Amino acid sequence: MATPMPTPPPPPATLETIAGSAALDEVLECLRARRPVFHSEADLQHSFALAVGEVAPDVRCRLEIPVRGSNASEYLDLLCLGPASRTAIEFKYVTRQWSGTAGTPPEDYALRGHNAPDVARRDFLRDVARLERFCDREDQNGLALLITNEAALWRPRQRRMPTRDEEFRIHHGRELSGTLLWAGGSFPDNTRVLRGAYTLAWRQYTQLEGLSGEFRCLAVFITPSAAQPQWPHET
Repeated sequence: MATPMPTPPPPPATLETIAGSAALDEVLECLRARRPVFHSEADLQHSFALAVGEVAPDVRCRLEIPVRGSNASEYLDLLCLGPASRTAIEFKYVTRQWSGTAGTPPEDYALRGHNAPDVARRDFLRDVARLERFCDREDQNGLALLITNEAALWRPRQRRMPTRDEEFRIHHGRELSGTLLWAGGSFPDNTRVLRGAYTLAWRQYTQLEGLSGEFRCLAVFITPSAAQPQWPHET
């Protein structure tokens, strides 16, 4: 039986909006009604874009958008363009092994196990830090979205011995800010510096039959900052 989720205080409504038009909870409700599970991260990205378009037809969605920086081009998973604002979105889809039939119409799924929760935490927080850089215009916020059936990601750690990803834990209720060191700073390339402060609140996504059939969702919204835009202009 799934462990009931405590109810966190809701964040400000403005932060929960995609491109100023689509509330995240509405998009997730639309998404899970058709796609309780996904074959891959690319499948999630495409399906989420379709759900945004269904909830808010005035929002245009663009996949794999280049971000022009001073050194090299980076790519954003999804850019949602609304009439007055826009949202940059990065996705992570981390799975344990699960197979079954789900969805409408029914589809067969065979998910493989990633078996590296520490790497998943590191990469998710990399997305948060990247979005803080990307949200460099007043009319654009960001969203880092993780869907997973890996319970180790949403549960607090039980062991007392420190781990290399100690500062990267992303369980429900965790507060994150400032400089996060991997293995006490032994791997400088893994250091993440967060400009904002975030209280992590996991949502139930879906409950499917079988072992590892519970999927949860973590959404972190990033507020915009005033700076010169890096993005190519699109009217």
